Amino acid sequence: MKLTEVLRKAVRLYPDKRAVVCGDASWTYAEFAQRVNRLSQALLSLGVEKGDRVAILHHNCHRYLECYFGVMQIGAVLVPMNYRLTSFDWLDIINDSGARLLVADTAFAEGIDSVVDSSRERCRVVWSGDAKKGGPDRSFDMDYERLLKDASGEPAPTPDIEEDDIAQVYYTSGTTGRGKGVVLSHRNVYMHALGTIAEFKLSDMDVWIHAAPLFHLADGWATWSITWVGGVHVVVSEFREQAVLEAMEREGVTITNMIPTMLNALVNYPEVDRYDYSSLRLLLSGGAPIAEKLVERIMETFGCDYVQTYGMTETSPYLTVSTLKDHLQGLSQEEQMRFRASTGREFITIELRVVNADGDDVTPDGQEVGEIVVRGDSVTRGYWNLPEVTEEAIKDGWLYTGDMAVIDEEGYVTIVDRQRDMIITGGENVYSIEVENVLYSHPAILEAAVIGVPDEKWGEAVTAIVVLKAETEASEEQIIQFCKERMAHFKAPKSVDFVPALPTTGSGKIAKSVLREAYWKGQARKVH
Repeated sequence: MKLTEVLRKAVRLYPDKRAVVCGDASWTYAEFAQRVNRLSQALLSLGVEKGDRVAILHHNCHRYLECYFGVMQIGAVLVPMNYRLTSFDWLDIINDSGARLLVADTAFAEGIDSVVDSSRERCRVVWSGDAKKGGPDRSFDMDYERLLKDASGEPAPTPDIEEDDIAQVYYTSGTTGRGKGVVLSHRNVYMHALGTIAEFKLSDMDVWIHAAPLFHLADGWATWSITWVGGVHVVVSEFREQAVLEAMEREGVTITNMIPTMLNALVNYPEVDRYDYSSLRLLLSGGAPIAEKLVERIMETFGCDYVQTYGMTETSPYLTVSTLKDHLQGLSQEEQMRFRASTGREFITIELRVVNADGDDVTPDGQEVGEIVVRGDSVTRGYWNLPEVTEEAIKDGWLYTGDMAVIDEEGYVTIVDRQRDMIITGGENVYSIEVENVLYSHPAILEAAVIGVPDEKWGEAVTAIVVLKAETEASEEQIIQFCKERMAHFKAPKSVDFVPALPTTGSGKIAKSVLREAYWKGQARKVH
């Protein structure tokens, strides 16, 4: 089976059922499919062919969903771009992926104009939103709605698509500071979609709110699953507490997935008790680990079931879910919470092991630590144009996640540390070396180390520990601003500590484990 069947099935079974709600507008499945067909026809008329990459830089919108389907059904490859990155990051992604076309929200016009002028002839821009007047030469640019208006609403001719053909390439942070393109095939995506339908018992009665960004797989996976079962997509452009809570009540939302910082913001919103959540049956949390106390607050506030998830872009994304097995339902609330707030047991499409340095399974006692390794039909075959990185990550068919964990006798995993120097802050991945590279360019900094420290709001906060050069001065505020001017703001340190010297290992490397120990002392886990 290919992803091309997902929307077709929804149209066959639910042609007149509400499919997408975006602001004040809504479309049935038949109407939505016609817009998708028009987009596919327009792309073909622009010369987009099977295997070509089409990038998208956009806030959440019905057009984002249209691009997921419209690009895929002509055999092209969608490249969702993180709008929180810098314009130079966007250019890197466009160049690395070889995108022929960029669908862009006019909200990002200034940033796009600053970097893509030189590549406009090979990567044309389709603007979505209010037409932007003035600025650079736009003779190569087009308007999204005009393209759809001028195109046919008939189904586009479908090329020969195989299950192993690429459907999407998602760029995730790399340990060198450069993005890595994660390749997901039709099989990866549809197998994961089927897995979520089974795990979360999705049906045509479900209403999903896209509150997390659609460029992120914490939310993007639901594009396929909710459509497959004929559910309703409710789209909010950006996460704002009031807008999300109002939409939940107004549209009768039954299920969604958010990162812990979003859920934390909702339960702490002063007027959270004003809204009716009686339609909610399940809240999922993903993108970062979560504190047990927050899980309790979520369940108390929204009065629905809760499932913690863990995954990676490389796995479409889910690897585990904390759904309780039937025989665990009889445990006390305190005992149940231990399982609910864990990383979870393996997802239905995944085979998961926790292994020691020799590659042997650790003892399932919740004590022995090992690395999580996984395989399955929803796991990527590798990284775009990075065969050596792929070979390093995937060995004998197993993807090595770099996450260190314990596993108990029930098969529930709990992540306790990370093998690599990655920080997850507010659901976003930040690699320390990228921040350190910026810090080292500061004229007053002699040495720098970046680590994640526990933070109630963000899960982990990016902290810089620096040694200043002799006879120089720099304040915490100056250094943070220096970083913000040179990288995405969420990657910049939230705090800076000054020390006379950094600890080193016997080989002369900075001993980050020693630095972390001071900040994580007293914490049950060395990751939030």
